[in-house]
Amino acid sequence: MVKIQYRFSQGLLSLFMVLLALVMIYPIYNQLVISLTGDQYIAAADGTTVIPRGITLQTYRSVLSIPKVYRGVLNSIFITLSGLVVNIAMTAMGAYVLIKKDLVGRQFFMGLIVLTMIFEGGLIPDYFLMRDLHLLDSYWSVIMYKAINPYYLIILMRFFAGVPQSLIEAARIDGYSEVRILFRIVIPVSIAGIATISLFYGVFHWNEYFRAMIYLTSEVKWPLQVVLRELIVSLEKAAFIGSMNYQKMAGAAAIPFKAIKASLIIIAILPILSVYPFLLRYFVRGRLQGSVKE
Repeated sequence: MVKIQYRFSQGLLSLFMVLLALVMIYPIYNQLVISLTGDQYIAAADGTTVIPRGITLQTYRSVLSIPKVYRGVLNSIFITLSGLVVNIAMTAMGAYVLIKKDLVGRQFFMGLIVLTMIFEGGLIPDYFLMRDLHLLDSYWSVIMYKAINPYYLIILMRFFAGVPQSLIEAARIDGYSEVRILFRIVIPVSIAGIATISLFYGVFHWNEYFRAMIYLTSEVKWPLQVVLRELIVSLEKAAFIGSMNYQKMAGAAAIPFKAIKASLIIIAILPILSVYPFLLRYFVRGRLQGSVKE
């Protein structure tokens, strides 16, 4: 009887998870279908089609041929990769120092870190800081913003604390410096934690929009999210007033605005979706590492 109840509960849980996955996946799939559907079928489908008809890549060709979009993709890649290097290096160094129990003032520093999790300076002090550092209209204004996230710092501290002290002591006996111990011993052993916070930091930088819109005044430095916002607003205005600018922006063929918007959404989320499967195994490894004690 207990076994039957267990299987029934597991079946209900599995059904619930499948339905939840469908609810989250369908909006993305719907936009993908619209972006691939031929122009003549989009109006008839009214955005509810399940299978693309008249499959075409013309929408993507037209969108990617816009210099702003191509440049925005390159800017976002540069900001994300540069930000990841800064984030991981600074977060790892901070976590490694703070796990040392003999650190003078350790509790004081942890209190300050927790305080920043509750209170933030706000946009105006951040803007004045970037201005005084002469970082306005510089990529570094968005790369250095939240170089260390206190939540991710604490997560990484938990992983670093699980590194066997025998490895660290053996490295010290061999003459390793603290920096070399961190990058040659601690980080490789804690690769699951590094992969976890890397995904979090990467998503944050890739989706950077508000700060980039404020700090980066040069259009050539805009990341993809700012470019998409500006492009969608411009297309909506042009399509609404029926001006010739819409046809010029959409390409030689007057591509429906719905298809352009859908293709822009797919372009914006595809890089993160393509990276996630490669990091999934590290999530599983980190969960197992956190559930088993030596």
